[in-house]
Amino acid sequence: MWRRVTSVSHLTFAHKSTVNKNACTFKCWESFTTEIPRKEKTTYQRAKTPFITFVLGGPGSGKGTQCMKIVENFGFTHLSAGELLRREIASNSADGIMILNTIKEGKIVPSELTIKLIQKEMELSDNYKFLIDGFPRSEDNRKAFEQIFGAEPDVVLFFDCPEDEMVKRVLNRNQGRVDDNIDTIKKRLKVFTALNLPVVNHYLEKGKLYKINGVGTVDEIYKQVHPVFSSFHFEQVRV
Repeated sequence: MWRRVTSVSHLTFAHKSTVNKNACTFKCWESFTTEIPRKEKTTYQRAKTPFITFVLGGPGSGKGTQCMKIVENFGFTHLSAGELLRREIASNSADGIMILNTIKEGKIVPSELTIKLIQKEMELSDNYKFLIDGFPRSEDNRKAFEQIFGAEPDVVLFFDCPEDEMVKRVLNRNQGRVDDNIDTIKKRLKVFTALNLPVVNHYLEKGKLYKINGVGTVDEIYKQVHPVFSSFHFEQVRV
């Protein structure tokens, strides 16, 4: 059984100077615990602290394809921010309608809503390794995530790809998505360039960013990705 932990020990905080303040309100990283049988203990044993990877890149940069390779080889759980938002749209909820209109305008969905969807999926998972694909897309996203979770990601992948290549890929994938048309793609790329660069630079300065050349075959690109995760000595999934 997964449970939210209120203890703030063994956690990595984004702002160490505010640890004591945050401890008072239990604003901490989303840790998980497994319940010990009552006959043996009445307490809870902490499981592994979640390992979070942000996966950044413009639409058509190939990050989704590479996420599938990481899942296959290292056993991560892939959480696509875009897919979670599209699922909410399909539910025809009030949030879904708002999300649809926001995407059509090429704007960024409110941070708190996207984080709520991500957090829900993490709480439902029994894994501790997560790829958060397509988030954060702005400094507002980044700050909101760190404030809500009380911690930074462990790794940030940035897939760097020329704009003309990304446009070509998105138009060719033909997935029937509402945002896969030339006008919306150009809006998305413009917004991405303006808002995502500060996020990339922030994590570059933190020493967490791994820049991946997004041009090449899937296997050629993955040769750059694989060493990032093998360096953390994750057990590779046997096929």
